[in-house]
Amino acid sequence: MNQVIVPVTVKDGSGRLIPDLNRADFRVFEDSVEQKIVYFSADPVPLSLVLLIDNDLKRNDARQVAASLDAIVGGLSTSDEAFVCRFDQFFHEGKGFVSDQDKLLTELKRTRLDEQPAAGPTSAAIAESPTINGHSATGDAPKTPETSMIINRQSTKALDDAVYDAAQLLKDRDPERKRRKIILLISDGVNNPKFNTNKYDIVLRDLLRYDIAVYGVGVGSAFFNRKFERLSKYAHDSGGDVYYGLKSEDMEEFYSRVTEEARNQYTLAYNPAGTDRGAEYHSIEVRVKRPGLTILTREGYYSGLAR
Repeated sequence: MNQVIVPVTVKDGSGRLIPDLNRADFRVFEDSVEQKIVYFSADPVPLSLVLLIDNDLKRNDARQVAASLDAIVGGLSTSDEAFVCRFDQFFHEGKGFVSDQDKLLTELKRTRLDEQPAAGPTSAAIAESPTINGHSATGDAPKTPETSMIINRQSTKALDDAVYDAAQLLKDRDPERKRRKIILLISDGVNNPKFNTNKYDIVLRDLLRYDIAVYGVGVGSAFFNRKFERLSKYAHDSGGDVYYGLKSEDMEEFYSRVTEEARNQYTLAYNPAGTDRGAEYHSIEVRVKRPGLTILTREGYYSGLAR
């Protein structure tokens, strides 16, 4: 029977991480049946991260994100690795995982957000290095206008497909299960189901199957329009977290919080017992004996896919 590994984040009422818990402080339940914790660790874990940047933001939001991107490097350690990607109607894959921080900083500096929309890609835009809102000629993604098409005033943005594609880059990244795999999704949360091939449930299944957590940074004016439901749902169900920022300074702080939080999760493991092994899906609940704390972990896993 496959062992189930459960990364857990614990915070106090002010959102600060709680670093001093031990095995005896935790209880784990599968399908409401308590399980024996056979492994516990509070040691930091290196990160494999896909940085997934919204390529179709409003002008001011794009400026704020562009100004914040360099700060991502400051939140990463030399043992971490990051893969920079973008999305709009299509998924724009970057150049691969980078561990060297200078190379990552260079790639982030080359990844910019255009402030002016255009009717179509110019020859200069095609010749340039990867951009945001002005699409790169590198990679296999189709060439599109510098901003995603708007049909009847509805965005063609395919957020679900982007998360799915990002998960495919991570799924086989850590066969020895020694790293934490996360998607850092920077977006205004707009998502048009008509342009997604993969439905939410399919995407979540892969996230849970491959131990991938989504951390969302919701940006800009969409906060007031309550556009962040999709970001929150991915974060909640996969065991990640979500933050909201209007300005680049907020986003810079959130990047550091995300990497610190993901790296310093508690790791619990158990061998399932006393539950229906014929069921496809099994819920997971983690409790902490100390009162007043917030617990973040994945909602469950699929039978036969325990990791």
